[in-house]
Amino acid sequence: MDKKFRIAGIIGALIFSFVILTSPSEPLPIPPPNFQATENKTIQILATNLEKPWALDFFDDRIFVTEKKGKIRVIESDVLLEEPLATLRTADIFDGGLLGITIHPDFANNHFLFVYFTYVENDQLWNKVLRITESENKLKDAIIILEKIPGSKFSNGGVIKFGPDNKLYVATGAGLDSSHDAQDLNSLAGKILRLNDDGSIPNDNPFSNSLVFSYGHSNPRGMAWDNSGNLYVTETGPTKNDEINLVIAGKNYGWPEQQCSGDEKFVDAIICYDPAIEPGGIIFYSGNKLEIQGDMIMASMKPENLDRLKINGKELEYQKSMLSGLGRIRDVGQGPDGYLYIITSNTDGKAFPDSTDDKLVRIFR
Repeated sequence: MDKKFRIAGIIGALIFSFVILTSPSEPLPIPPPNFQATENKTIQILATNLEKPWALDFFDDRIFVTEKKGKIRVIESDVLLEEPLATLRTADIFDGGLLGITIHPDFANNHFLFVYFTYVENDQLWNKVLRITESENKLKDAIIILEKIPGSKFSNGGVIKFGPDNKLYVATGAGLDSSHDAQDLNSLAGKILRLNDDGSIPNDNPFSNSLVFSYGHSNPRGMAWDNSGNLYVTETGPTKNDEINLVIAGKNYGWPEQQCSGDEKFVDAIICYDPAIEPGGIIFYSGNKLEIQGDMIMASMKPENLDRLKINGKELEYQKSMLSGLGRIRDVGQGPDGYLYIITSNTDGKAFPDSTDDKLVRIFR
């Protein structure tokens, strides 16, 4: 890809991408992008030269962004602050480090941020969830909420979000491809975990005295709830068979014994991608600034698109590319102002970054 094309946003023609989408029933083509991305009409670049950013979240006029090497960056009133909120000691591995971030539903009063990151202990890789108390964009206190989540160089999951029930959901990777920990209810690997905000087990979890909400997951990348409270998760496969799953409490999604579908013992993916698209973060848009209410918005890294999907339960009505030209897109969020925000992932070792990568971008339409 021409670097100059991506630098300015992006000005000019969009990249035409054609990816084959498959589902357990039949394949569908993904349409090409449906509008041009121009700097002055569609997007605004808020921050540049982010180093391997992974996830973002919002509070009022602040945007919090994680960088894999351990920094939590703050963009306040559209300005990237020079000093990070915190710098954590993380494992320096290809697909791990400082990953997910989410703010507490009562952040205005308690100033709690939760992050998920990979660390090394006794030469072994693990992941943990840390609760940070911030004050004036600085770390005031930090406590471990959950640790000893199995880690690996390539499959750590790392998505962390608060659900509509105000419980903390943590999506963990399955670890080594040869491992069957995702099928073991006593292991934290390859799971969607559901926690109280202090790390304790909610009384209404599907398995007694267990943090496990669902299991048999490969490598979750995105997690979001629709307007009806249904939980959806995006997952990457080892080389193909990326998935979107409708997650139901107590259910088994098959990894590593099943990819996508085919075994009645497991829940089938509602959408399966072959070739792989490397799906990233997802949201269901609920604002009033864009005419996409109720749709799933999905970041993708391999076709380098921001996609719009209409999903009704287990049925996909359509999938359209909203935006191309920025390179790999890692995460997407909806800001308090009702606009979409994305972070690119061109410095992650799989792309050709330009001199200003990576970027935080606001999308106006």
